Amino acid sequence: MTEPAPALASTIAIDGPAASGKSTVAKLLADRLGYLYFDTGVMYRAVTWAALTRDTSVDDEPAVTALAKGLDIDVVSPTAEDGRQYTVLVDGKDATWAIREPAVDASVSKVSAYPGVRAAMVLQQRRIAGRGCIVMVGRDIGTVVLPEADLKIYLDASPEERARRRWSEEQARGIDRAYSDVLAEVRRRDRIDSTRKVAPLKPAIDAIIIDSTTLSIEAVVSTILDLAEAPRK
Repeated sequence: MTEPAPALASTIAIDGPAASGKSTVAKLLADRLGYLYFDTGVMYRAVTWAALTRDTSVDDEPAVTALAKGLDIDVVSPTAEDGRQYTVLVDGKDATWAIREPAVDASVSKVSAYPGVRAAMVLQQRRIAGRGCIVMVGRDIGTVVLPEADLKIYLDASPEERARRRWSEEQARGIDRAYSDVLAEVRRRDRIDSTRKVAPLKPAIDAIIIDSTTLSIEAVVSTILDLAEAPRK
């Protein structure tokens, strides 16, 4: 009897520090595989946007947590050709671009730090991942959200290289900021992410660590594609 062909990794978790390139890699990987690209940060933006539009103070942790628990947030493949990478639905309403507004930018860090909000979002993230064929990116996917993911990647790079990438991006957008300031910000974010009490940034025990300091984006994507296509144990 012929053995069935090994299945492709259906759920792929990509974690890593700020500016490690994980979002770029995850989107390219999802496109190559025909999977849904899912940046979990959009869920915290969705909660923040809902709080702002429903007159719930983002400083009121119990109220924001209660709001988060009652929201139906979904992330699906793009439903419009307007440059979006996915469509974000909040209680059935398309909020894809609304959650990118400056007011949301200013408050999302506070909202995403609330333990109750994170717990509520993890449940929704797992629900979406349960459909399969997904590349999920964040900082606690392999450790908290999807500990049973078929493939776990921890994408890293030196602080200096990550700062250089972010600085180059800002220069291209016309933002004139000193490289030293960007490097200090990257190191500060690393410290906060790795020492926070709730879901600190760290590789899952069984994650494959890829250091992209000297690698091109294409090399990283190709490496992960090979891993995704390897026979599952």
